[in-house]
Amino acid sequence: MNSDNVAVITRMVIEALDKKEAFKEQDFYVPVGVSARHVHLTQEHLEKLFGKGYQLTKKKELMGGQYAANEVVTIVGLKLRAIENVRILGPVRKGSQVEVSKTDAVKLGVPAPIRESGDTKGSAPIALVGPKGVVYLNEGCIIAKRHIHMAPADAMAAGVTDNQEVSVVADNERGTTFNHVQVRVDESFTLEMHIDTDEANAASIRTGDKLRIVK
Repeated sequence: MNSDNVAVITRMVIEALDKKEAFKEQDFYVPVGVSARHVHLTQEHLEKLFGKGYQLTKKKELMGGQYAANEVVTIVGLKLRAIENVRILGPVRKGSQVEVSKTDAVKLGVPAPIRESGDTKGSAPIALVGPKGVVYLNEGCIIAKRHIHMAPADAMAAGVTDNQEVSVVADNERGTTFNHVQVRVDESFTLEMHIDTDEANAASIRTGDKLRIVK
């Protein structure tokens, strides 16, 4: 191989590496928040569970004005299968719902569908037990659809739009790709992808890990 050929091949290799590095710099990474089972309540249901006039108390601030409350309840599925100490998230909402993992749904014996938060029509029934009473929901138990919270600036940087679905890759020893990840964009959001405990455990992911978005 003469020197001219060596020079050409060398230049091609360098150009290929430069392109690969440029593409890598365009990758958009998102931190993960692993979401455990939790409950959202209306004020009416909160009072049935904890007493008239009861108000939630804050344990930890979350994004978008939400917070983890100090209060917990027991959730009860079919055949009286139960899970205790399920955290309530505040503030109160217009509709009550329970978000669980698939493993939780199997344990409870309820046919919880995969849904976007708030989409509870036709979902699984569930009972909630508090210190002062019981609430039975004819529908309201779901498995939350995996999603990414983004502020508009983050969405612009990632090249995505509200309600778009993307794939997200975990470049770790499990090499997992999550498809059908819904993007949610709002000024109040902090950049974070939410998956449940089943998904996180299967892919060896912990809260704070960063995953790569692919479109």
